[in-house]
Amino acid sequence: MEVTMETIIKKAQILIEALPYIQKLFGKTVVIKYGGNAMINDELKNSVIEDITLLKYIGMNPVVVHGGGPDINSALKKFNIKSTFINGLRVTDKDTMETAQMVLVGKTNKEIVSLLNQMGGKAIGLSGIDGRLIECEKYKTTVDGKEIDLGYVGKITNINSKLIELIAKDEYIPVVAPIGVGENGESYNINADTVAGEIAAALKAEKLMLLTDVEGVKTNTGDIIPALTSKEAIELIEKEVISGGMIPKVLGCIDALESGVGRTHIIDGRIPHCLLLEIFTNRGIGTMIMKEKILYYRNEKI
Repeated sequence: MEVTMETIIKKAQILIEALPYIQKLFGKTVVIKYGGNAMINDELKNSVIEDITLLKYIGMNPVVVHGGGPDINSALKKFNIKSTFINGLRVTDKDTMETAQMVLVGKTNKEIVSLLNQMGGKAIGLSGIDGRLIECEKYKTTVDGKEIDLGYVGKITNINSKLIELIAKDEYIPVVAPIGVGENGESYNINADTVAGEIAAALKAEKLMLLTDVEGVKTNTGDIIPALTSKEAIELIEKEVISGGMIPKVLGCIDALESGVGRTHIIDGRIPHCLLLEIFTNRGIGTMIMKEKILYYRNEKI
């Protein structure tokens, strides 16, 4: 196929559109929760890895927090360990916890690190156990007024962010598995969205980006809402426009904003190069949630 001068000029225009964002985000921390189909589909996986590597090379400090539910489910099935869920949370007994830790830290984490390294990045794999990075206690929930023991499911009490800062502000990309450590050294499984939000808050990150398998927050008529303030998001929850599994994601974004994160994003990880499309284009994709609608520069579309 012949490359025309018009095609070359369009590529240059794309780069120029990205320039204000590169200038604004140079040296800033971007926390990315990596999960869903983007971890399963090879094409999407490669595009996300390319995006993260590019962010590092142009001067940002990406921090990756990953899930791994499908890998855990596969391993539990292989070892004939049955799972029970209460209120959407996996009941995690000792055998399940050992399997989850083995898969998340020993398999999923190292695969992501390896892919980033192959792409030319310098990734380092971590879990919340390393340097007591993620301290937690047993998560407690109630069903019909009764307290339910979910086993080794953790509630974060503290993020020791110094280790991540040292790595991310150097030439490396931290890749964090969502396993926390208790007071007595016991391991806990933690929701990856929650970990990403807490780490973003501890680092005062400029951006928190949650990769999902949906297009973003939608109206009752199915239209994507491109940008919301925290106040508007809470109003939509109260009106039940935001419902179901989107609620904890949105609330996690709001909590991160209250802790000093600049902008939060819920984006569709099924779109190739979703990170670049959100960060470097005027309109972006998915839904951006901010404390206040403040432009990065005058031509930005919010």
